[in-house]
Amino acid sequence: MPTSIPPPLQPGDYYYTPEGYLVFTEQYHRRRGNCCKNGCRHCPWRKANNSFGEKREKG
Repeated sequence: MPTSIPPPLQPGDYYYTPEGYLVFTEQYHRRRGNCCKNGCRHCPWRKANNSFGEKREKG
């Protein structure tokens, strides 16, 4: 079963938290093109109520 290859990292795609965790930014997620359903901090498809798969509502 083939898996998709993630896009190569570019400047601004991620940062490290003070605890040393790598966090992907919204920029990276938008280029990736879909929700991975892992509850990412900057997921542009997560709604305010933390459900997945749809664009987040701004308000």
